Amino acid sequence: MAKALSPSLSLALSQLRNAVSALEGAAALRDESDREARMAQAELSVMQEDRTRLALELDAALSKAGRLEAITGDLARRIDRAIGSVRGALDAAGAVE
Repeated sequence: MAKALSPSLSLALSQLRNAVSALEGAAALRDESDREARMAQAELSVMQEDRTRLALELDAALSKAGRLEAITGDLARRIDRAIGSVRGALDAAGAVE
């Protein structure tokens, strides 16, 4: 036969149950918080990798743009010289006629 518990023992057991329940709730919240922190860290790592990749791609694109600008400047000078030569030849041919 089960023995009746004293009121003070019943109160202590009730408080212990409440404390254990609160501790379990706090542990669950902490686990969720830790999981969210890990997910945020993983997301941050991905963004940092993307940023590094994009910075490298931007550097490469800027370098290529600089080379293309130099090439187009050189081509423009050559075309101007060729136009000058053709005009000179046409002027000389016109003077001969």
